[in-house]
Amino acid sequence: DSLMSQSRDEPDALYALIAESVELGPDRGTVSFNLDSRARWQDGTPITSEDVIFTYTAVMKDGHPKFQLLFRDVAGVAAEGPRRVTFTLKPGNSRRDLPLQLARLPILSRAWFASREFNRTTLEPPLPSGPYKVEKVEPGRSIIYRRDTSYWAKDLPVNRGRFNFDIIRYEYFRDRDIAFEALFSGVYDYRVEVTARNWASGYDERPAVKSGFIKRETLIDGTPSGVQAFFLNTRRPELADRRVRMALNYAFDFEWMSKHLFYGLYKRTRSMFANSDLEATGVPDGAELALLEPFRAELPPELFTEEFQSPATDGSGNPRDNLRKAQRLLTEAGWVVKNGQLVNARTGAPFKVEFLEYERSGERLINPFIRNLERLGIQGNSQATVRLVDLSSFENRMRSFDFDVTMRRFSQSLTPGIDQQNIWSSQYADMVGGLNLSGIKDRVVDALVEKIVDARDRPGLLAAAHALDRVLMWGYYTIPHWYSGTFRVAYWDRFGRAPVQPKYDPDAGIVDTWWIDAEKEKKLPARQQTGGK
Repeated sequence: DSLMSQSRDEPDALYALIAESVELGPDRGTVSFNLDSRARWQDGTPITSEDVIFTYTAVMKDGHPKFQLLFRDVAGVAAEGPRRVTFTLKPGNSRRDLPLQLARLPILSRAWFASREFNRTTLEPPLPSGPYKVEKVEPGRSIIYRRDTSYWAKDLPVNRGRFNFDIIRYEYFRDRDIAFEALFSGVYDYRVEVTARNWASGYDERPAVKSGFIKRETLIDGTPSGVQAFFLNTRRPELADRRVRMALNYAFDFEWMSKHLFYGLYKRTRSMFANSDLEATGVPDGAELALLEPFRAELPPELFTEEFQSPATDGSGNPRDNLRKAQRLLTEAGWVVKNGQLVNARTGAPFKVEFLEYERSGERLINPFIRNLERLGIQGNSQATVRLVDLSSFENRMRSFDFDVTMRRFSQSLTPGIDQQNIWSSQYADMVGGLNLSGIKDRVVDALVEKIVDARDRPGLLAAAHALDRVLMWGYYTIPHWYSGTFRVAYWDRFGRAPVQPKYDPDAGIVDTWWIDAEKEKKLPARQQTGGK
């Protein structure tokens, strides 16, 4: 459990969990959490302020670099008794999100880690304080959680109606097709379908679907979809020029892919904060324009007069007009076609771009793109290539930014804050393991990220997010992909659920708020009856 629990119906609200109350100092110089006297670890021992201090200290010293970023404006932490802990914030700190980030920090047991190294990898589950405990792990295959029937917080208002399953088992598969078939065999109960081909044509003729044993639904996803895209690494000389990045955008034919690969099930991404009120629309005005105006001379003029839209085609597979525009941009950037190859006009060096992937499924998206690049003189197998590596190698290359183009999705928070620095700011462009994949070093971006960090209210946050979004999209640091704005789910018909779906639940409320319906369970074939899992 964390100190407070996030509401799944409100973007900025947290409610009491380990902390029964919270106090923000009048000058925002401190934030104090008063712990619930009932809060317990699953071994029955109380959760204390010393556990909170240990957790904060451990993650700042040996945790993921994101914690050093999230909590960099904390000056110190102290216990004011066994159930009260106070964080002192650095003078001048105005971050609206910092108390929220502290409240969401999962608390770890100081006593449990007293005999274990915090920074050592282990398969031993740590001592829990939440509604479930890890019962069994088969590395690479499955993990099983069992509900704690004596969970200390089960009757708190924030938890009523949640955590209804006795057992939750996650199954892992190395192959997507095998995972798909396993649903119909009853190996697992519930699936979020992310493959358009399967959703469009893979279910209808299945006996379990025809008989009504397996249901399909499209549920609304109210969470920000963020951005999924090809991220272009501006550390590479070929991709440092905005005109080159724009040209590559013109060569990407989403409309053809949507028709032939995605069955029209996806929308084109046009924002770093897609599917949310953080997304920039129209042209800048009001508070957003005021933020952008000081940088007008450094920004593309069209940013102020046009709504950003990715280049579009007619979906025929012959994007002739877009490729002509791409060719002009490449010529302006100093690239010319000689003997059928795109080369640097000054040095004669060929233009090369490598797509880094760890899943073969990515090739079906990249290969049509490469065919269009070939029409620009960027020849496949020599100048435009796909490098498929194992997952460990992929992660190592991502950590050191050793790639030209890679496909990635960043989900966004309902209340973005200092996390945006890690993704976009100059100071994190060279941090090993950081998330600034494109290597953006732009003072306008830096300034707008700081406006997000310093926003004191929701309108100020929205204005800053819109301005940042607009600058990033017109910078062409990515080739935007697509998003759904829905959950496409398939499940064995054994579940009951509340009539209202939590708007901002990243899991559509399924694990948290559904339950086993005994009457539906009886109607299923015997091997699909699980006895309350």
